[in-house]
Amino acid sequence: MSKKNGIDAFSRRAFLRSAATIGAAAVAGNAMAQTALDEIINAPRRGVWDDQFDAKASRSATAVVSNNPIFGPDTLANTQNAIGQYQQIASAGGWPQVNPSVRLEMGVSDPAVQALRQRLMIVGDLPRSAGISNAFDSYVDGAVKRFQARHGLPSDGVLGEYSMKALNIPADVRLQQLNTNIVRLQSMSGDLGSRYVMVNIPAAYIEAVENGRVATRHTAVVGRISRPTHIINSKIYEVILNPYWTSPRSIVEKDIVPLMRKDPEYLKKNSIRLIDGQGNEVAPETIDWNAEKAPNLTFRQDPGKTNAMASTKINFHNEHNEYMHDTPQQGLFNKLARFESSGCVRVQNVRDLTTWLLRDTPGWSRQQIEATIRAGQNSPIKLAVEVPVYFKYITAWAAKDGVVQFRDDIYQMDGEQQLALQTTTGVEQAASSVEQDFLPQ
Repeated sequence: MSKKNGIDAFSRRAFLRSAATIGAAAVAGNAMAQTALDEIINAPRRGVWDDQFDAKASRSATAVVSNNPIFGPDTLANTQNAIGQYQQIASAGGWPQVNPSVRLEMGVSDPAVQALRQRLMIVGDLPRSAGISNAFDSYVDGAVKRFQARHGLPSDGVLGEYSMKALNIPADVRLQQLNTNIVRLQSMSGDLGSRYVMVNIPAAYIEAVENGRVATRHTAVVGRISRPTHIINSKIYEVILNPYWTSPRSIVEKDIVPLMRKDPEYLKKNSIRLIDGQGNEVAPETIDWNAEKAPNLTFRQDPGKTNAMASTKINFHNEHNEYMHDTPQQGLFNKLARFESSGCVRVQNVRDLTTWLLRDTPGWSRQQIEATIRAGQNSPIKLAVEVPVYFKYITAWAAKDGVVQFRDDIYQMDGEQQLALQTTTGVEQAASSVEQDFLPQ
């Protein structure tokens, strides 16, 4: 193949070898493998649009999210199967690099699309029947969206910077990533419980699992690399509706005191009260905010919409004082990279998770939860039955559906620089305090 076709350093023979080794054909034996090889060799050289548009292809190819949990009973075996598949791909030469001269998206015709088609065929995102051509048609669009969904990227069908980075990570690096994560999965092979909560830190999402199926799944915001969320096995014992927020001493010293010097109304505007050691409230105007040391008082924010934890705090036993919580900054969940907290985990649609957690706690139906939040009264609720919670670090896995998933190595624990965090757009930069994200605005 020529450089013009964007498949330099990757011969047609190498592509045919690797594509032919995938799936059932490769497992079944030489005869079936030869049949698969012949199918690719004889694939039609597509070049026209009228026979390459199928609206269903674009819609259905993104269906890689299911109610199968990451840590289901078959995850270990499916991930081991994925390792076998990627070993075959790597030993057969891997996949081509895709180096387009234009932005690749629906409707584009470019020689690099041939390499893209081959890349997507090798891992099973694009059926071989779609053929080889320069056309970015609906079949390629659907395959790209499926690829993006498997890598935790927005499934928009447009190959932007981050999709291209994920696309061009070599097969042997992906194989190494799977081998690294199979060890992590093996440590979770025991009984997790009939009901449990799983937080996958690199994926920045949460699963509430019951009887082997995902009951609710939630987008999350987890710790930035300078203040990572810890790997934890624990139990959720309490939900607090309309929680108070007590400022850590570091925020008081580094952030709140300087803000009070600039704006003496800051505490009042953010419903933060000063409490002394006897539980008495202290008026802010009685404090010398220009003193060398911050006042030895508790800075406690009242429940409400501006509260740093908004409507809900979910407590579980751990030595790091980490917890899950709501947030008034709901726009954070729309970001591509949601790695910017100080270790605690923000939960989108937290009331759905709260309802699930309190299901066995008498008197706390969804209606009662909503009524209590509207009333604004601080309400700690002990769970009648504590629910196991697992904070884990998994960047590659294959669940019951067999779909192989990859995520960025946000904390650089996989040992390969190419797998480190690539999706940095929108990541909040750490301010003067690593806990600045909790500071009421």
